[in-house]
Amino acid sequence: MSSTTAATPLLSVQDLKVHFPRAKKGWFKPPEVVKAVDGVSFTIPKGSTLAVVGESGSGKTTTALAVMRLIPATGGTMRLGNTDLGALGAEALRQVRRRMQFIFQDPFSSLNPRQRAGDAVRTPLDLMAVGTAAQRVERVAELFTAVGLRPEQQRLFPHQFSGGQRQRINIARALATQPELVICDEPVSALDVAIRAQILNLLVRLQRELGLTYLFISHDMAVVEHICDEIAVMYLGQIVERAPRREFFANPLHPYSVALMSAVPTVKGGRTRAAQRIKLSGDPPSPIDPPAGCRFAGRCPAAEPACVAEPPPLRELSPGHWVACRRIDMAGGTPIPIIRMQSA
Repeated sequence: MSSTTAATPLLSVQDLKVHFPRAKKGWFKPPEVVKAVDGVSFTIPKGSTLAVVGESGSGKTTTALAVMRLIPATGGTMRLGNTDLGALGAEALRQVRRRMQFIFQDPFSSLNPRQRAGDAVRTPLDLMAVGTAAQRVERVAELFTAVGLRPEQQRLFPHQFSGGQRQRINIARALATQPELVICDEPVSALDVAIRAQILNLLVRLQRELGLTYLFISHDMAVVEHICDEIAVMYLGQIVERAPRREFFANPLHPYSVALMSAVPTVKGGRTRAAQRIKLSGDPPSPIDPPAGCRFAGRCPAAEPACVAEPPPLRELSPGHWVACRRIDMAGGTPIPIIRMQSA
């Protein structure tokens, strides 16, 4: 995990919206729109890691794909340094992709089963005409060593590697063009528990050695605590809480964040923590027709009528700690959530 404290953002996202139109269900019915991402803003300082967490369907992966311009954004701006990603044409976007790369969730399906591992890592170099042929050969060998593989394993096919080794190949491929930003979409969720720590430690080491900036997508709070500098919690297409890592894990404020944290297993907690888990009832509202007020109000144990009437603003209640909830008290300058998780 990076110790970078510089305020200069490498990635800046402002009011990002990704809406997907659906086919009309009848002649006289208006077309439906799925509001997958609906007004998301964040920045990531150079050399640091922002973890975006939330349950399935919260919009976190859609946010990442929109940043990479792999799906179109409906509104908002995305800047990589001084480059406006949304304004780039096809050729300019191809060139800027040298600066940002993606590590996908499934280490097997993201590799071509008929392509040797070395060729998979070399492909970005060939596509973007990076260096000479000899330099590309040397670069691939360096990358295999950097991610903990042997250079002679370049001739093997994906099925000849374990899951953890395949993810190392994906990491090497993502680093081939020496990117500044790496988007990690659930990079360890498909791996055995014993292998996850190895891959996370590898990502931390590479960040430290290469000065990488990570946008880390996950639903696992225990994983992001190990790697992130800042955390953003998404619910139904919006960020409901954003805070530095230590501040967040010491004092989660939004009721949804508290519920997520209560589900994190601990060695010491045992049955006590299990008994204290905050269990949410019902399912999230439809992103086609989200409620007018707080989108979490229908599942929130502390909701009041005002929560349903209008959406709460994202407020900074302590330095760097932003939360979209009106049910937060202040005591001596410290924000106190209405729902608290007892320590085990």
